[in-house]
Amino acid sequence: MKSMMKKLLFFSLVFLFSLGIKAQDIHFSQFYMSPLNLNPAMTGVMNCSDRFVANYRNQWASILKANAFSTYSASYDRKVEVGRYDYFGIGGTFWGDKAGELEFATLQGKLSLSYAKRMSGYRNRASYLVVGIDGGVSQRSIDFLKAQWPEQNDGGRFNPNLPSGEQNFNDNFMFADMAAGLMWYSVFDENSSFYLGGAYHHLNRANQTFFDRDSVDVPLYSKFTIHTGGEFRVGDKFALLPGAVVFLQGPSMQINAGFSGKFLLGDSRLSKQAFQLGAWTRIANKADGTLVDAIILSTRFDYDNFGIGFSYDLNVSSLQAASNSNGAFEFSFIYNICGPERRNVYCPNF
Repeated sequence: MKSMMKKLLFFSLVFLFSLGIKAQDIHFSQFYMSPLNLNPAMTGVMNCSDRFVANYRNQWASILKANAFSTYSASYDRKVEVGRYDYFGIGGTFWGDKAGELEFATLQGKLSLSYAKRMSGYRNRASYLVVGIDGGVSQRSIDFLKAQWPEQNDGGRFNPNLPSGEQNFNDNFMFADMAAGLMWYSVFDENSSFYLGGAYHHLNRANQTFFDRDSVDVPLYSKFTIHTGGEFRVGDKFALLPGAVVFLQGPSMQINAGFSGKFLLGDSRLSKQAFQLGAWTRIANKADGTLVDAIILSTRFDYDNFGIGFSYDLNVSSLQAASNSNGAFEFSFIYNICGPERRNVYCPNF
């Protein structure tokens, strides 16, 4: 009986989404290691000419087991010099997300473009304003054949032979998606910087219904992102990297904030080797107020042009009794290609 009710409850949540509750976006605890998903204005903002990024997140496996939320992303972007100090950024992103027994999934591919204009300063001590846009195509799908309907509840047990309440659903649909963003950053030297940015996602508010799309319109909530951070060298072998991001989407709000300590290894003049340890807090809202949802522990290792990050979310919300404090784990990977640059314009490091 309990197992049946859990399945019915889970499907009810997905069913309500199809009726009118707009889905919320994917998110990464290591938001600073997924720049193109965070803000299209971060396209091309790097100290090299090319960048590859990959992210993977697995959430609620302690409760949902094999049906846990699974999210992956891959992106590539390139910096192209314009004039003496400015540059374009060109990039592309692909990500996917799947959750639950009904395999509710989203796939998205986007192209992004940015332009960075120097506002003041010189080569290694300057301020820039960056504007960016992106656009692409998304697909949402769900496997209704795996659904267990309330009408099939036979005395507390699931009976697939009973008629279901299934209606004429579409099991997948596609839609266009667009975003725009701004970012200001200042570099104080090769190893110290500050940035502040904002983005407006889902400009076109595409229809999200699984019903007849000609007669039912469920617009996707637009999302506002505000993010800030920086790197501040403290001595020759240590730096502080504070950061924060705010997501506002419809009735939902989420804040991630914290910092990492960066320990420089070896001679930083000859190679870029560093190890990071970080602690972050995620705050979210619910019907009766806000709560601390998770404490995030993170680590990262950089070796020349490679960066590998790992984080773990410790669930501290009221779901803790069911999750046993287990939230999510993430892996992130960054690889930069640093060819010869004529001007060597410094940018924040991500």
